Amino acid sequence: MEPVPKFLLDESERRASGASSAPDDGRLLDAYSAAVVTAAETVGPAVAHLEVELKGRRGTGSGFAFTPDGLLLTNSHVVHGAQRIRATFADGLSRDADLVGEDPDTDIAVIRIGGNALPAVVLGSSRGVRVGQLAIAIGNPYGFQHTVTAGVVSALGRSLRAQTGRLIDDVLQTDAALNPGNSGGPLVDSRGEVIGVICFATAIDTVKWVVLQLLKNGKVRRGYLGLAGANLPLARRLARHFELDNARAVRVESVEAGGPARGAGVEPGDLIVRFAEQPVNGIDDLHRLLTGERIGAESGLTVLRRAQQLELRVTPSER
Repeated sequence: MEPVPKFLLDESERRASGASSAPDDGRLLDAYSAAVVTAAETVGPAVAHLEVELKGRRGTGSGFAFTPDGLLLTNSHVVHGAQRIRATFADGLSRDADLVGEDPDTDIAVIRIGGNALPAVVLGSSRGVRVGQLAIAIGNPYGFQHTVTAGVVSALGRSLRAQTGRLIDDVLQTDAALNPGNSGGPLVDSRGEVIGVICFATAIDTVKWVVLQLLKNGKVRRGYLGLAGANLPLARRLARHFELDNARAVRVESVEAGGPARGAGVEPGDLIVRFAEQPVNGIDDLHRLLTGERIGAESGLTVLRRAQQLELRVTPSER
């Protein structure tokens, strides 16, 4: 008799013990289902269907109440340019909404319907989110009941380019299926706390900062230099010669007359390598550094011009 390979014996033992492990699998599946059901029942009532009237057309999306007095979060691209916004919840409540403010650069908008004692979500934190954890996407694409899909967080810290051309940083990626009309809905964890805003999803810590700016100013203030540029690989010999850490720089293509860059002495052809004592490896780095705090505050701008390194001073204006 030929000896039976060990891996076949192991498989036979595994199959024989399968009956005892099945209940554990069932309990795990029940726990997973319970987490999704609980999150959906907790968050679903706060999720609204948004019907948007634009010039010559209509659009739809989702939003969700984050305060009991009727402030809702959604995507900027859902409500941008809207002449009328109508929010309808699964319980039948339907009201017109006003735009409080939007930030197309992060695709976030806040709208208000008013009222009191509305069901509202809990805005969690994206700092503790881990790859592989449960992610539940909830939307209200049709107006009469919410839709729920579940998956996992598949990646953290991604960047996504907004319609404005700027990068949205710290984006969460999930494999939860997204239905048409889900844009602007919440992405929640197993406790029902919001960790992101669908579509891709913008991390909730970024969202909370944007919301604060929108409630205070109706917009997010960002600095402006008044120049157009392009990303350019930086020659290693230049980086070594000027002791720069940069692999790339921003080549100035044009300078706006009367703008901050023109006033600082920036010229077309300059290579921007540092701003506010931070390395600039591309246009996106420059955008990230041009925060509202930089507006009206003089900052250093390091450029390379005809094999010389120049230290300029520039005062960004508001975009």
